[in-house]
Amino acid sequence: MKRFKAVIQYDGTEFVGYQIQPNGRTVQEEIEKALLRMHKGDVVKIVGSGRTDTGVHAKGQVIHFDSPLAIPPAKYRKALQTFTPYDISIVSVEEVDADFHARFGTAGKEYRYFVQRSEFFDPFARHFSLHFPYKLDVSRMREAADVLTGEHDFTSFCAAGSSRENKVRTVYAIEIIEEGDTLIFSFKGNGFLYNMVRILVGTLLDVGNDRLTVAQVKANLEARDRTQGAKTAPPQGLYLWEVYYK
Repeated sequence: MKRFKAVIQYDGTEFVGYQIQPNGRTVQEEIEKALLRMHKGDVVKIVGSGRTDTGVHAKGQVIHFDSPLAIPPAKYRKALQTFTPYDISIVSVEEVDADFHARFGTAGKEYRYFVQRSEFFDPFARHFSLHFPYKLDVSRMREAADVLTGEHDFTSFCAAGSSRENKVRTVYAIEIIEEGDTLIFSFKGNGFLYNMVRILVGTLLDVGNDRLTVAQVKANLEARDRTQGAKTAPPQGLYLWEVYYK
């Protein structure tokens, strides 16, 4: 058996998330169905670097799987893409050591969130960004981002249904990039809690729109109470951008 690492991209619009679930179409299920066809009915399970939720996209999701097929990685990628549906792209496949693990070997991740600030709603961007045509003070948003950077207990920025007991995470950097009418939030960290990035985006938008002060963001962080946090930004603007390994 050989272990393969693959980088994949997907449009999350028509998926109920990455991980197999009983109530809808998932990325994991589609790739495992493709591998099943490649292996002539033999089941091949994949392991992802982490989950993404309904409607969330990925530019750099990483998976691994074990396969007995003696195919060069470049041809393996092409063959796997042949059996994979239109909204998933197999970017690369490479053979790795047997101890590589897509989930437990991660050193960090980057997520990006896209916001369209144009006055008029763009129907062609509705599945891939949040339309937010309101006043935003980006300089104040960057001040608030500095407060949220570093090692903190992010209980106030985690969905109430999270099963994680330890809510301490380290956010290495938060960048807010302006490209014309598009605002891009980049979050790099050693790990993120359930809905954490989307809640951080909601918080920063509230700061930019004068609904929260920077001092209130700091107080909310220290309160460790989800009821004190901002609303969760919708999923369609979020992308798992890149996964880093040790």
